[in-house]
Amino acid sequence: MATSKHDEIAKKLAKKFGTEYKSNEGIDIVLPDRVIEVETKKDGIRQGINQVIRSSKARYIAVNKKNVQNALDATQGTGIGVMSETGHIIKRASRSRKK
Repeated sequence: MATSKHDEIAKKLAKKFGTEYKSNEGIDIVLPDRVIEVETKKDGIRQGINQVIRSSKARYIAVNKKNVQNALDATQGTGIGVMSETGHIIKRASRSRKK
């Protein structure tokens, strides 16, 4: 079975950060200091935000190139950061929660 773009990005990021990608357990990547939810479709960004919003760690949405602006718009004012599919931080996570 072919690997989806979502799984491909999540596995690459998990390897980069030295952890495992848990494909069927809530948030995609959980690290000691941050959580990362991978989204590859514009429609999934809101769902990804809902996945990480309650975490007490730094919260990130990792997106492919074509969804960077969509993620930046959707996370504005939430304190959730945006990361590229390679793990480059585009917008740092903050602790402000205005939702």
